[in-house]
Amino acid sequence: MKPYDERLLSRAEVEELFGISKRFLESRAGSVTGPRFVRVGRLVRYKLADIHAWIEENRV
Repeated sequence: MKPYDERLLSRAEVEELFGISKRFLESRAGSVTGPRFVRVGRLVRYKLADIHAWIEENRV
């Protein structure tokens, strides 16, 4: 695994990099249909590798 795969992204960064809206991420946070995330205290962060994996899993 490459070092950048461990980077933690905020919802705003995910939106900027991948075009996945913060509102979508918030609405999917409590369900199994959204990307996996890490809770750091009160913050929600997404591993770059998890976002890539979620996108691949949802290809049609």
